[in-house]
Parts: sequence; structure tokens; C-alpha cells
Amino acid sequence: MEIEENKDKAAKFICDVWEPLTDNERDAIHRDITIKCFEKNDFIYRKSDSPQYMMCLIKGKIKICKEGVYGREQIIRVVKPQDIFGFRPFFADEDYMTSAMAFEPSVVALIHLDTLLQLMNENINICKFFIRQLSTELGNSDTRTINLTQKHIRGRLAEALLFLKEKYGVKEDGSTLGINLSREDLANLSNMTTSNAIRTLSAFADEKIITIDGKKIKIIHDDELVRISSKG
Repeated sequence: MEIEENKDKAAKFICDVWEPLTDNERDAIHRDITIKCFEKNDFIYRKSDSPQYMMCLIKGKIKICKEGVYGREQIIRVVKPQDIFGFRPFFADEDYMTSAMAFEPSVVALIHLDTLLQLMNENINICKFFIRQLSTELGNSDTRTINLTQKHIRGRLAEALLFLKEKYGVKEDGSTLGINLSREDLANLSNMTTSNAIRTLSAFADEKIITIDGKKIKIIHDDELVRISSKG
């Protein structure tokens, strides 16, 4: 029953963002969707895999990462529920250059890329959606590249905390980030060493900008994080 509910939820979301669709197109999407569950640290796909599916996150949190110099991992972006991902290499006619891994237990809907291509050939609105999606991702990637290479450590970490708040929101208290990251993941997101991430987090805590409780981070002064991020 839960699988069918997730399938219905995924189909409704995908159909809504691709409107207008014909009844036949909606039926084709619903028939093709497969639901897969992943545990924490499971790979959704790995670098060098051939793309077979477009994916939509139903529940959970996922990181998209790439191995850099000396095998060091860099988190390229993160995925939240209702985000669509995993399709770019298909359009580029190449294998995955990144890997996707679950931050926590996650539920993913998969649609065969051959089905997607057929739908795109029938409906220009779906083509427009992917042009907009890829263009937005390219713009975000350009901005992130500048920020990660030109900002100092404090600016990068402040930006990462604000980014996580924007992406995953906060918990019931209105201040604690909606995701609990390891120090290593936070460092990989901010393009710094784990030791630098730990020291900078501690400095932010000493300055009463945030509070730390294990992996939980509570933002006390958003405006100060914004100032540090903007200053670079």
C-alpha cells in the first residue's frame, strides 16, 4: 500500500510540474514509475554508471558528490523531496560524472529515460521544463563555483549553513537546521578540510551566531551569517 501511495504521489507531482499533459501521457507516466527505497549511505547511482532513469525524490535527503584531487569528495549539490535529478548525463550522451548517496533513509521514484524521451517528443512543454531546469542548475553552478573558490573559510561555511536552511528548512523550534550533517559532509559542502570546518563552527558558536548539539546546528543570528557570507 505504501509503495502505491508513493507511486501516486510521484506521478501527481511530475504531472503537475509538466502540465498540460494529455490523459494518455499521464497514464504513461504512472505506469512507468518504479519506487525504490534506500538506507542511509546507500548509493542511488555511482560515477561511471550509465543513466537509465530520471529520478524524483519522494522522501529523505540525498547528496550529489564528485571525487576530486587525491580522492577527496566534494558535495556538488543536495536534493530535497520533489526535486528531479539524475537526467543530465542522458541528454549529454555520457555516463554519470557524479555519485548520488542518501543522507538518510530515502524513497525515490524512477522513470525510464526512454519513456521520458518519448514524452518529450510528444509534448513541447516537457522539453521547456528541462531547458529551464538545466539552465537554472547551470546558473546555480556558476555562482557556487565563484563562491567556493573566492570566499574565505568563514564566508564559505556561513553560505553553506544558509544554503542548508534554504534547502531543507528548520525543525519545529524554528531555528535548528532540518538536516543533521557530519562535520565531514559539511566540510565537503563548503570546500574545506574537516578540521577547518570544526574550528569555524566552534568560532561561530563562541560568537553566539549558532549553537551546536552533536550534529544538530541551531542558527541564532541569520543576519550575521548573511553578513559573513556576503563579506566573503
